Amino acid sequence: MAAAAATMRSAYLETYPETYPETRTERRSFWTGTPEIYFSKAIDNSRLVKMEDPRRNREMKQFGTALACLFLLVFTYAWQHFKAIEYGYQIESAKRELSEKTEMNHALRLEDASLRDPERIDVLARRIGLIPPEPGQVIRMDGVAAGVQGPVMASAATVTVIPGQ
Repeated sequence: MAAAAATMRSAYLETYPETYPETRTERRSFWTGTPEIYFSKAIDNSRLVKMEDPRRNREMKQFGTALACLFLLVFTYAWQHFKAIEYGYQIESAKRELSEKTEMNHALRLEDASLRDPERIDVLARRIGLIPPEPGQVIRMDGVAAGVQGPVMASAATVTVIPGQ
């Protein structure tokens, strides 16, 4: 198998010797002919006037306009996307705050109900030395009977309207 590979390599090198220049067997002579000589020449382009190409200018304006529109569309999309994300965070924050306030409201309502409990108030009143009122000590302000004589806190007289002359 190695012999077949060597034979194929040598056949390839004979057909395409430029592929591997180190395998060439020919000798190069020291003298290759006349050397090429290059002369530098200064070229003065200061008198040249650039002609404007209206077609090229129109193409560049169209390209610039298209690029500006594309940038504007991408920028608008990105702005809307980031605003939507920001609003989502604000909504979640408001929902979390609402749930916290709802829990606090529930806890305060429970505390209010427990503090308004008449049995609790009675126990605390007895602890500090208060006693239930005697009959006649309580004056009801909301439903005073017309014929009952007693202290009057405020009274309203009827108003008579006299037509003008």
